Amino acid sequence: MPKKSDEKLWRVIGIERSASTATLEPLVVPDSVELVADAGEAPPNLKASTAALDELVVVAEFRDAIYPGLVPTGKVERGGEKPFHTVINAENFHALETLLFTHRGRVDCIYIDPPYNTGARDWKYNNDYVEDDDLYRHSKWLAFMERRLLIAKELLNPADSVLIVTIDEKECLRLGLLLEQTFPDAKIQMISSVIKPGGTSRTKEFSRVDEYLYFLFIGNAELVRTNDNMLGVVAEEAVGIRESDLWEGMVRRGIGVVRSQRPKQFYPIFIDAGAGTGRIVSSGDPLPLSADRNSVEPPPGLTAVWPIKDDGTEGFWQLSPPGLKAARAQGTVRVGSFNDKTGQWRIQYMKAKKAKAVADGLVATLGKDEHGVVILDLQNSTLATESTPRTVWNKTSHDASTGGAGLLNKILPGRKFPFPKSLFAVEDSLRFFVAEKPQAVVIDFFAGSGTTAHAVMRLNKQDGGHRVSISVTNNEVSADEQAALRKKGLRPGDPDWERWGICERITNPRILAAITGKTPDGDPIKGDYKFTDEFPMSDGFEENVEFFTLSYEAPLRVASNREFAKIASLLWIRAGARGRRVDNISKGWDVADAYGVLADLDHTEDFLKAIAINDNVAVAYVVTDEDRLFESVAQELPDHVEPVRLYEAYLRNFEIESGRGSL
Repeated sequence: MPKKSDEKLWRVIGIERSASTATLEPLVVPDSVELVADAGEAPPNLKASTAALDELVVVAEFRDAIYPGLVPTGKVERGGEKPFHTVINAENFHALETLLFTHRGRVDCIYIDPPYNTGARDWKYNNDYVEDDDLYRHSKWLAFMERRLLIAKELLNPADSVLIVTIDEKECLRLGLLLEQTFPDAKIQMISSVIKPGGTSRTKEFSRVDEYLYFLFIGNAELVRTNDNMLGVVAEEAVGIRESDLWEGMVRRGIGVVRSQRPKQFYPIFIDAGAGTGRIVSSGDPLPLSADRNSVEPPPGLTAVWPIKDDGTEGFWQLSPPGLKAARAQGTVRVGSFNDKTGQWRIQYMKAKKAKAVADGLVATLGKDEHGVVILDLQNSTLATESTPRTVWNKTSHDASTGGAGLLNKILPGRKFPFPKSLFAVEDSLRFFVAEKPQAVVIDFFAGSGTTAHAVMRLNKQDGGHRVSISVTNNEVSADEQAALRKKGLRPGDPDWERWGICERITNPRILAAITGKTPDGDPIKGDYKFTDEFPMSDGFEENVEFFTLSYEAPLRVASNREFAKIASLLWIRAGARGRRVDNISKGWDVADAYGVLADLDHTEDFLKAIAINDNVAVAYVVTDEDRLFESVAQELPDHVEPVRLYEAYLRNFEIESGRGSL
């Protein structure tokens, strides 16, 4: 009988039901990454054997189609109506292909910290560690990366998004060429970042203190300037300011900005546009997506101003109704000039940092005018210029020893993870691109210890954003721990093996602890967050997160429509990962907070009625193989609801052809 730790491939040639055993013969495969279905008879020196049925693990051939599902494994809710962050335990190639259904072309930022290919048994290719003397080490790494980057390209928003990749000197040159080849239209910059000021000891070589970050600007992506030049030196001296330095239009600009993205920020502002300068009097409630703005009657004598872009399309305000109320009280929002292009009055406001500078007295004022707007004393005001960040970063907060390993040890006492990134370094990298995207989607498919998700939560706390992260990591056990576990007769899949994996021991507990403010043992996390904002780590975050494991479903069960529960989470994630999830469609249909599912077209009328009374529904999934029936339902949906067809065999929507490439 094969040993418990035997990972060779065997073919079952017979099953003894009474004894619950199977007779096996070795599966002979050529020296290739591809497994063939019929490899011929085994050589005579390889003999058949028997094994207990419950000891066998079924594997798919290389070119077999696989059907993924998501199995929920836990969640924490502290964020109220905020969308959920997602953590997926999976091989990231399959997870990325699955995410093409949920997020194709919709991702704002991908941040990855891939294996650096140091030869130190830090990553596997086709289930084998790549050693430093492997003649194909670099080509294997490039093939591994290219397959994932090609899918990442499909996930990123082509109009405005960014890809961030960290690397060190081992593969930085090859990675640069690969990125240029894969993203020929992107603008690429490489940053050098000091992550270990003490240096790495190397005999007869320079002591290395930094690593590199590639930033790929896709479409119209551009960084948001801050007052930090990232060099760790004092920024330029403060200079005099002008009106235009402080005031800007309150209509959100940019390609792809539409009303349906932020329905709660599409509302009328009522102004008195009489003689002299206009005055904001009040505002109305957010208008349902199904309602026409022309149906709103302003109060007598007032004019309704809507967030209309220069091209005439409906956008949304930068401020929510509560944000507008706060700005009016502070005097940092006003009526500007009339816009002939849109037929609307311009509404101007001060962004949070500039409004704070006014409130803190850094910008001098002479009180407020008759409309409650601050009167600026520009002659006696100075404001630090928004320094352009440099291509060399040297910040104390980016030290991986303190902001990475040291911080992780406070969150997960006694649990080690090799070379975690500084939380604040990741946070700074993301801020340049999502600071003005409070609902950005950020993916990390080499999630490791979960630093990227943690950084997104910190950014949300700083400005009240609803950004969401999707973290993908496997449950790989380190090489040293694997050796010890195999000596105990354990193998992958055993509970006592899996609990030592990255996802179960590090990633999930770290994200859970960050939100709750408590260690896995239930103790309050000791210490404070530093730098951009300081507060006790034990406070946690007002965020929601759900944890999943990617599953692989049997074709026969897929064909017989018995696996809806396995794709329910994917439908929910595609619709925004918020509110109630539709986990059961036994009654033929259901409509939740953000989406609906119609499985039995005999219930179409009830389904459409439920959709019509819920303005928050953004997606309607219709299960049918008939184009005509799907189109008939789609035509009856409100304009703001996206129709998506699901085949009768639900999981076939997510079929992954393994032949796309080796892992």
